[in-house]
Amino acid sequence: MLETVKYLIGTVGESGYGSKSTADQVTESCPDLRSITAIITGSTSGIGAETARVLAKRGARLVLPSRNLEAAEDVKARIVSECPESEIVVMSLDLSSLGSVRNFVSEFESLDLPLNLLVNNAGKFAHEHAISEDGIEITFATNYLGHFLLTKLLLNRMIETAKKTGVQGRIVNVSSGIHGWFSGDTIGYLGLLTRNKSRYDATRAYALSKLANVLHTKELARRLEKMEANVTVNCVHPGIARTRLTRELEGSLFTDLSFFLASKLLKTIPQAAATACYVGTHPTLLNASGKYFVDCNEASTSELGSNSAEAERLWSASEIMVSKDPKAVFDQRLSLKKDKSRDDA
Repeated sequence: MLETVKYLIGTVGESGYGSKSTADQVTESCPDLRSITAIITGSTSGIGAETARVLAKRGARLVLPSRNLEAAEDVKARIVSECPESEIVVMSLDLSSLGSVRNFVSEFESLDLPLNLLVNNAGKFAHEHAISEDGIEITFATNYLGHFLLTKLLLNRMIETAKKTGVQGRIVNVSSGIHGWFSGDTIGYLGLLTRNKSRYDATRAYALSKLANVLHTKELARRLEKMEANVTVNCVHPGIARTRLTRELEGSLFTDLSFFLASKLLKTIPQAAATACYVGTHPTLLNASGKYFVDCNEASTSELGSNSAEAERLWSASEIMVSKDPKAVFDQRLSLKKDKSRDDA
């Protein structure tokens, strides 16, 4: 109850910011970002568009990847009208397609640009069961697996940029508090979602994808530290805002009533973009890595989200999914189960 009251009145935490802080406010004390190049996924609306606007306002060069190039160009035009000196590159990317991710990275590298900041913000909530062109449940493919491959392929460029410039690179994974709604076998449930349409649960599928973002952050932070790379990775819960993602949930009496009752808990878009902007730019977070932030303050993940063994297990499965036939990870898992059954017999 106390935490809800603090949230409603916008009580600030140790960072000096809270639930009512906006992206503009949390970046006021950040260094000049004119030397920074940032890639922001999901930047055509909502939190991503506001993140892009504020970073451009502070001087950052932006790369805006999108499936909808027209929408991305509209965002670019709006930002340039406010910040005429902005340098913004619009590029094609469909995160649900591993081939598209690879093409994007190849085209980005051909531009020979540095890369200081990667904001993995794009999100999808699929009401109906669907499978990506690579054979993976579409919510997981878009929210997690595409970002996993994107980060993997861009990591060397980020490490090189940090070495050349001396400026620490930052990766921000936009997760959700809903990650705590999932418990159980992550890979097993993904296999069930992918193979069995009748067992599809949209909310649990979304929670799984957001848990995967948290686990990805934890394992990548460990690997970056082991490599002694001058790059950090953290994840954030932006809070609940009425974005295009939540509008996709509207239409039923129950959902509309829920939004009405929760209206006082909803953030504005500038408030919802604040935590990603804070984690991506604020000077006090130098060397902070592997952490989870809510309302611009460090917070705790779910018990499963803090499980190092589960994070490493998901990483290994993800490597298989992006390097081979993605569905092979489920076949391999079934094979291991059969082998174990024979050993136990």
